[in-house]
Amino acid sequence: MTDTGAQHSGQIIALVHCDDEVAAFFESLQLEQRTLQRFENAIELVNTWTEQNLNIVAVISQSEVMAPAGVPLLETLKKKKLNNVPFFLVVSHLSANLRKLALEAGVLDVFWQPLSARNVETRVNFLIDRWGNLKTNLTAKTPTIKKTPVGKRIFDVLFAGTILLLLSPLFLLIYIAIKLESRGPAFYYSLRVGTGYHVFKFYKFRSMYVNADQRIKDLQHLNQYSIDAQSKQTKSEEDNTNYLCAQCAPTGKCQFPVHADKVTWCEKQYIDSKKAGGESAFFKIKNDPRITKVGNFIRNTSIDELPQLWNVIKGDMSIVGNRPLPLYEAEKLTTDKYALRFAAPAGITGLWQVEKRGKGEMSEEERLMLDNYYAENHSIWNDARVILKTIPALLQKEKV
Repeated sequence: MTDTGAQHSGQIIALVHCDDEVAAFFESLQLEQRTLQRFENAIELVNTWTEQNLNIVAVISQSEVMAPAGVPLLETLKKKKLNNVPFFLVVSHLSANLRKLALEAGVLDVFWQPLSARNVETRVNFLIDRWGNLKTNLTAKTPTIKKTPVGKRIFDVLFAGTILLLLSPLFLLIYIAIKLESRGPAFYYSLRVGTGYHVFKFYKFRSMYVNADQRIKDLQHLNQYSIDAQSKQTKSEEDNTNYLCAQCAPTGKCQFPVHADKVTWCEKQYIDSKKAGGESAFFKIKNDPRITKVGNFIRNTSIDELPQLWNVIKGDMSIVGNRPLPLYEAEKLTTDKYALRFAAPAGITGLWQVEKRGKGEMSEEERLMLDNYYAENHSIWNDARVILKTIPALLQKEKV
């Protein structure tokens, strides 16, 4: 064993969410006698790290930038005060804007598959060895997060608290109806991206059957945001039978799950960026057959959104703002043209919900431009106008 190897003996490099192929790749590298230890997810990493007081000197996670084991994992480590080590990502999908977003969030380096042994080995050893100096010289360039005005925050808490109290009997009735119609939990949460690309748990009443994810690819041709926006391409039957996207397939499981009690299912069919240049960032179907009867009612009346009042109480969202997006949609909107929408407060209702609902089709471009407009022009008075328009908009019948 060399002196360098002896010095680094006992140090651990944590591999998080890595499949067997990626894990084998890192095991083949010369990492100066550091030990590799695999962890299935963030919970296992944090619990083992803290309980066993491990000497972890770096974290390498196989995940897309905005997936749970990507930037959200780094945010979790920051909250647990476990972020004082280099954090690397191994991705299969990358763009200049996503790389910029990752680096600004604190990711030290992003490795794009297929991996180069010489490049990765050199970078990992170099950055770990010099981390002591690097961490004091690095200047954080996190995106500027617009703070919610005090008046707006006070209104949000009072309004949300009052509505939650008044509608508690309705919550109980909806809960019972959902449980009676179909198997599965009444509430669920998924990860959403809000103000400043902040990722949080987003709560709703369940309106779909639990296995709805397995039908998304079969229904992709009905996506109203994609119709007339791109030429239709014939997809093989083999492709349609695989419900895992190109990014999730190597791990054998979805990286963008929806959680409810002990039930977990996939929220999306992630589209490979190399093939999705012209595809919509949003997925929505008229008369969606995946929706239950109770779900259809609570969607058309927006009752399914009511649990988000708890997100308002927690401070994740505001009553009025730009809708927080699923991770896979937010990942497509990191260009300068659309990143502006994330500078505004995330909200339950907003401009595009009240301006176009019931008045005809809304294109993806219109929706995004309204989000940007709100980001530049939001105020208490404009919010009041949106709230006054929200109730009439809810009465419009539009099965989307």
